[in-house]
Amino acid sequence: MSNNTLNANALRDRLQTLATREGIRHWDLGAACSDDCSVQVDRGEAKQMKAAQRSSITVRVWNSDGLVGITSTTDLSDSGLEQALVGAHQATAFGNPNDIPQFSPLATAPLPELDRPLQPQQGILPLLKTLREAEAELLSRHDAIQTVPYNGFAESLSQSLYLNSDGALREMERTQASLYLYARAEQEGRKPRSGGAVRLGLGSHGLDVEGCISEAVERTVSHLAYQPIETGSYRVCFKPEAFLSLMGAFSSMFNARSVLDGVSLSNRESIGDRIAVPFLSLHDNGLHPGHVSASAFDGEGTPTRRLCLVDGGDLTSFLHSEATARAFGVQPTGHAGLGAKVSVGPDWFEVSTKAGATSGSSLDHRSERDPFVLIEDLSALHAGVKATQGSFSLPFDGWLVKGGERISVEAATVAGDIRTLLNSIVHLEAEAEVTPRGVCPHVWVDALSITGEA
Repeated sequence: MSNNTLNANALRDRLQTLATREGIRHWDLGAACSDDCSVQVDRGEAKQMKAAQRSSITVRVWNSDGLVGITSTTDLSDSGLEQALVGAHQATAFGNPNDIPQFSPLATAPLPELDRPLQPQQGILPLLKTLREAEAELLSRHDAIQTVPYNGFAESLSQSLYLNSDGALREMERTQASLYLYARAEQEGRKPRSGGAVRLGLGSHGLDVEGCISEAVERTVSHLAYQPIETGSYRVCFKPEAFLSLMGAFSSMFNARSVLDGVSLSNRESIGDRIAVPFLSLHDNGLHPGHVSASAFDGEGTPTRRLCLVDGGDLTSFLHSEATARAFGVQPTGHAGLGAKVSVGPDWFEVSTKAGATSGSSLDHRSERDPFVLIEDLSALHAGVKATQGSFSLPFDGWLVKGGERISVEAATVAGDIRTLLNSIVHLEAEAEVTPRGVCPHVWVDALSITGEA
């Protein structure tokens, strides 16, 4: 499918030969390469067309004192590998003795099976044709929609692998495609309104282009008849993507690296603490069938698995790399990157009602008659979230719903504290939705502060 591929066995043999020659006994390597192509259009014309082959290798070496050095390179030739290995060996002289990563004890454990068949690539010109047609169709759907300022159609074939001197050998290939349409509507005497939709898939052939167009139109048009909202305290229903955005912004609560670095709301003794309502459960599941970017292993070669983070409101686990797991006396969880100081991050959240538990409520965003605010999308997460304090103040797109009638909110922010919010959830609807960020139902929260535009 691609000339830009890595041969794991050959790479291991080359590296082992070079390491033996240099007197290096302890090393590991993470590598990735990809073929990507993407297109953007503007009023029927090609705005941007990109194709790229990318490759990178990260090599870590441990010296006789146990200190680690690290280098990265894009040169996969014998001389490039040798330079990386020698450079990493030299860098061990400057290794941090207080933070020394080791091989994951699970780097040679069996991997989970992933059903992600590789899909054929279309190439730039078919992508461009499809995107042009999609833009034209979107613009024709409603008179107020003037432009589609943000759009993109992309596909990629990528390969990743992990090797170490203890015999670990992990490799996987995957294909992925994405379509993004973000429309802008303008009416005389009114503020412009926007809305968008995303579709992800294993290949560009199978993407639901028509569904993406319809959702982008529906979202945009639904915000045309906007009205200001009064500042006050409201019952709020978060749509799945909005709630997952918020959980992602506060994922340091579950991140063992953040805990050890003192930049998390949690601490080393927090496991077992009640942090949410007793009917809420949260898992991190990088293996979920809906997760297009799933990988069977992390940057350290640890197998990916479904991990329970919150069970019935109680914090049960952190996300771990090898180093943080060692510090906590547990096993790595498969959430590590690869580096001198290894990063830790979530894969794919699953929010659900705990099995056998109930909220005791029957709220439904489609039929509720009492007033509430339905939040579709949160903005400025990078600026409006103080993850170490728990507070947030975020602009949002959404509606004030009264007696079943939706009134688009002109401009407003929702503010609160994530710990208070998690304990103020009154209901999780039964039907969960698979989104690009994870899987989640509509989530109802009591008494959130909303500030309308003055």
